[in-house]
Amino acid sequence: MSKEITSRAEDYSQWYNDLVLKGGLADYSAVRGCMVIKPYGYALWENMQAALDKMFKDTGHENAYFPLFIPKSFLSKEAAHVEGFAKECAVVTHYRLKNDPNGGGIVVDPEAKLEEELIVRPTSETIIWNTYKDWVKSYRDLPLLINQWANVVRWEMRTRLFLRTAEFLWQEGHTAHATAEEAIAETKQMLEVYTTFAEEFMALPVIRGIKTESERFAGAEDTYCIEALMQDGKALQAGTSHFLGQNFAKAFDVKFLNKENQLNYVWATSWGVSTRLIGALVMAHSDDQGLVMPPKIAPLQVVIVPIYGKDEESKKLIDSKAKEIMDNLKRIGVRVKYDNNDNNRPGWKFAEYEMKGVPVRVAIGARDLEKNVVEIARRDTKEKKAVGLDGIAQYIDGLLVDIQNSLYNKAKDYRDSHITRADDWTEFEKLLDDKGGFIAAHWDGTAETEASIKEKTKATIRCIPLDNKLEEGKCILTGNPSKQRVLFARAY
Repeated sequence: MSKEITSRAEDYSQWYNDLVLKGGLADYSAVRGCMVIKPYGYALWENMQAALDKMFKDTGHENAYFPLFIPKSFLSKEAAHVEGFAKECAVVTHYRLKNDPNGGGIVVDPEAKLEEELIVRPTSETIIWNTYKDWVKSYRDLPLLINQWANVVRWEMRTRLFLRTAEFLWQEGHTAHATAEEAIAETKQMLEVYTTFAEEFMALPVIRGIKTESERFAGAEDTYCIEALMQDGKALQAGTSHFLGQNFAKAFDVKFLNKENQLNYVWATSWGVSTRLIGALVMAHSDDQGLVMPPKIAPLQVVIVPIYGKDEESKKLIDSKAKEIMDNLKRIGVRVKYDNNDNNRPGWKFAEYEMKGVPVRVAIGARDLEKNVVEIARRDTKEKKAVGLDGIAQYIDGLLVDIQNSLYNKAKDYRDSHITRADDWTEFEKLLDDKGGFIAAHWDGTAETEASIKEKTKATIRCIPLDNKLEEGKCILTGNPSKQRVLFARAY
């Protein structure tokens, strides 16, 4: 099956598409720019969702659901917000179809025009803050900590499975606070939640930072982000958390009486990650043989494949032992499958589960049982080992932890080796073209210079790292004074 996959060296973009399609994560749909998430891909999203949802609830957030449709007038109440999303909006103008009297099939009924057009949500700040004005009256109602799991639509002209589609799944948190300090603390807390999830569950090392004014979320005072690096040296924004100040509270008149009986506007945040994380997972860990899944969120952690002989008695013995191993693994919470389907040969199954990135494969045959062992193969390194049947569940449990850590360390080593300093324009361009990755360089702090660098190189400022140290220098493009380095990269 790996022969069906384009190699990374040959065509990285095609390699990615091959893995998403042949690995059973998603498929193209009849709707331009949209995709079908297949059961295996959706199981991966459910595991991600479950881990994040627990982290949200552990930090005091509750889930709710808000309408898919937003009145057009809501979007225009916050000027920066509407400007940021206007070009991506899908608009509902009518509410009824009818048969064409001229025999042209189904047509829009011109008599069914909406009094006010509805926007299919590109994000939910406006509809949510219009609701919050009825929910928040007093300091006793704060903080309001709400998360929504939903789909959104952003009309993309050039799409890629998971990375950029017209419709995608995500979560969006929207919180209201009594003070700016509380809202900023919330913004930073959720950035840490995203960091923990990316690194501990996805085995994806990230850099925490703050966006420049040009790159921040439309309507935000500050946007915090986590940035990851893919195997082709391009960056990918893996999550954002926004301090919205009082912009949306003022736009939608969300006020509260404080303890001194004074009427104030609340302070707001929003934060979100999406199914784009599945694309990040594919590009960060997979190889030319197929997907590579971190065990903590892999849909299937272990597959057991029998190697039957012609002896019916040994077949029963293999089935019995495999079931025993499977039951022991399930007792300790391992997601395991016994694939005793007679329609496919063991070699085909090995290739199939390698393609799907299942972390651990157990092969069990009559000769293995005679020796009281099974063969265990790990997907990440492809190492095989004969392991005794005694204590095999505990061995596999430890192996899954080792694979998780190994994937993180491998990705971190790659990321760290692709953070390079550049001190002049020639060096900067050469690094972008020859090495890629994050380039730490001085920038004079102006939007004009930032835009010019992007136009010349297609590289953007991914973030100003939170752990940045002040350092006097000169901007790589203008030579003007700079007080710190920022991280540039070409990105998805």
